Amino acid sequence: MSKDAGKRPIIIKKVKKAGHAHHGGSWKVAYADFVTAMMAFFMVMWILGMDESTRKAVEGYFSNPAGFKKGYGSGNSPISSGNTPSKIKSETVKLIMHTAQEKAFAKAANEIKVRLDSAKGAVGNGKFEITMSSKGLRIELIENGSGDNFFGRGSAAMTKTAVIGLQLIAKELIALRNPVVVEGHTDATLYGQNASYTNWELSADRANAARRILEQSGLDPARIIEVRGYADTQLRRPEEPQSAENRRISILLPFTNAGSVATNADVGVGGN
Repeated sequence: MSKDAGKRPIIIKKVKKAGHAHHGGSWKVAYADFVTAMMAFFMVMWILGMDESTRKAVEGYFSNPAGFKKGYGSGNSPISSGNTPSKIKSETVKLIMHTAQEKAFAKAANEIKVRLDSAKGAVGNGKFEITMSSKGLRIELIENGSGDNFFGRGSAAMTKTAVIGLQLIAKELIALRNPVVVEGHTDATLYGQNASYTNWELSADRANAARRILEQSGLDPARIIEVRGYADTQLRRPEEPQSAENRRISILLPFTNAGSVATNADVGVGGN
């Protein structure tokens, strides 16, 4: 036996040190959980910002989707529209969009009133009326009978009051995305039996004069989708066809999900 036969072999083990924790994948799981939690938080905050009827509709749908659709498929639920989930989702989105636009319109209306009130010295004789309807936000410049507030009698030349008022209005409309329709209205006073220039032409010319001021004040021309001249066909006070209040400029911002704003509009003519 050789003298080396009884010796044990020497085994050298090299232990590889583990990398730091950030070289592993565990942090990705924690980060994913964090992102999911944040998404859930923002969804809750978004839903809390809705009106009560919308919140109840969302709650009912997610609590029992099948039962909720069946119970409200032919009823008046704001998210019911037939029996398919896609239709329910579509109607819900439309309702949410409509509610968001209502809030934006209300804010814009308030800001316009504040601007007009702050410029009372410049627009003191003008009558401005802002209303919300099923069609959208409507802003009107109405003659009040105390003088020619916005246009001279039988003229499309704007007064300083009208120009300043439209400039202030345009500043708030710029922030919105809705399309804009500008309308001109006159009273029933006629120019003459054989006049070549009538209330139709006058109402359209006044509407276009208002359009130009809005565009010059920064409103994107692409947002103005129609300019309408109605002459005396839509009197504000039909019992008094020659009343000054029938002479007005109307600016309409329709809801974008409310269907077609208008078709075959009467663009072009109308009032003194």
